[in-house]
Amino acid sequence: MLSLDWPPLWLACAIALVWVMDRVVPFAGFGTAGAVVAPVLAGLGLALMLAAAMQMWGGRTTVIPRRVPQALVTRGVFRLSRNPIYLGDALILAAAILWWDVPLALPVLLVFMAVIQHRFILPEEVVLRQRFGAAYDLWTAQVRRWI
Repeated sequence: MLSLDWPPLWLACAIALVWVMDRVVPFAGFGTAGAVVAPVLAGLGLALMLAAAMQMWGGRTTVIPRRVPQALVTRGVFRLSRNPIYLGDALILAAAILWWDVPLALPVLLVFMAVIQHRFILPEEVVLRQRFGAAYDLWTAQVRRWI
């Protein structure tokens, strides 16, 4: 059965909602600063996601949510965040909000992060704890979930 419950789809829906909000409720708020900061955030988000994916592939483990990981990757960007790919998603969504100058869409970012945490991160943490035990617990004591 095809499942459409994937983080990139949630991100695409959130970005689409921000775009619609921009068209329906035009409201300037961030000005030029938003247009300057947005590409930086988007670039950081993409770089973070790419670095995390490369480190996971290098560790011979999956980047696909809900698949059982073969290794616990704790180096590189995983020293800064336990979820750098999801953090990258959030940065890209924040960039969209800034780019389209829609401050009223900031709650969309918070809802997106809550959805990702409850639908993906928390279940992934259960699997990681079961699979890697004390090593996972040590890592979680040293590295925050998001940033």
